[in-house]
Amino acid sequence: MNERFGPLDLLVIQPTPFCNLDCSYCYLPDRGNRTRMPPATLERTFTWVLESGLVRGPYTIVWHAGEPLVLPVTFYEEAFTTAARFASPDGQATHSFQTNGTLINDRWCALFQRHDIRIGVSIDGPAYLHDLKRRTRSGGGTHARVMAGIERLRHHGISFHVITVLTREALDYPDELHAFYLENGIEHVGFNVEEIEGPNEDSSLSVEDAASRYREFMSRFFDLTMTGDPPIRVREFDNMISAVLYTGEERLLSAQESTPFAIVSVDSEGTFSTFSPELLGLPSDQYGGFGLGNVTRDSFAEVLASGRFQAMARDVNAGIAKCREACSYFRFCGGGAPANKYFENGSFNSTETLFCRLHRKALAEVVLSKMQGPRPRCADAA
Repeated sequence: MNERFGPLDLLVIQPTPFCNLDCSYCYLPDRGNRTRMPPATLERTFTWVLESGLVRGPYTIVWHAGEPLVLPVTFYEEAFTTAARFASPDGQATHSFQTNGTLINDRWCALFQRHDIRIGVSIDGPAYLHDLKRRTRSGGGTHARVMAGIERLRHHGISFHVITVLTREALDYPDELHAFYLENGIEHVGFNVEEIEGPNEDSSLSVEDAASRYREFMSRFFDLTMTGDPPIRVREFDNMISAVLYTGEERLLSAQESTPFAIVSVDSEGTFSTFSPELLGLPSDQYGGFGLGNVTRDSFAEVLASGRFQAMARDVNAGIAKCREACSYFRFCGGGAPANKYFENGSFNSTETLFCRLHRKALAEVVLSKMQGPRPRCADAA
């Protein structure tokens, strides 16, 4: 066992690249491909993970990309049975789905309840925001279908969280987004920023005032969550507050996406990679692709010895070192997401990105200001 790598935190399985939607900011290049992961490949995925020695504690199996619910319920019944046969005594696995929500019905809800599945639904708020980017292949809006799926989850008493992508337009509506979540029983929210990754070569947030507008949005939303009844849990606030409380001069926050094999992503054909999940399946002239091997033929030891992994790990580590030396926010971040560095700067061995300017620096400033509270006025300034 090589303790320098992992331990495994997320096993991201992409059982099919196909998605029934065509969101304009999606980074997946092959979402019209209806390939399905064969049972033998899925079994070999769990075997590979068990043999790797990366399981050294609890971890999560995330069913993701394109839309996992385009496959039938029976696929997952068999998949969960297979996963249980390869359970590790060193760490229990839980299952999670990230879905666009348009296909959720009573049968899916029954599956979620039988297996205690954690559910994440992608919704960008009210229809006038959501339908700007999250559309069908024919260009129609999807908001009503997502809300119908959320209603099914609520009807069955299934807890869920939502992920909202913040675009330039969304930053004008913190109050409206907060009201939308409250009105629809949404208690847990994660905010992603519209990122530059793969085929999505631009972002509506690539503007000069993005950082100031993002700070204003997050500051207002923080205030709203503190006064809301019930309060809404926001992933970004929780994580940043934990980072502020956890880190000190000698204790730094580790970046999950920069830790080799903390995340393992496997596609429908068994090709796997590590670091940022978004890398899998995307091209790279520098490395000849980000796939490190295939679970059906390449052992963990062989991958560690490969030139591709060593080059990727070397450059990721070099980029982290540059961040550590140059950035005063490093202790709130740990070095940034490799995918953002590569697709924005052209190299893992780089530093600041749009993602870190907003989701790390501006967010840290907001949270620190809220935790410190207003500064008292001097007596002679009255």
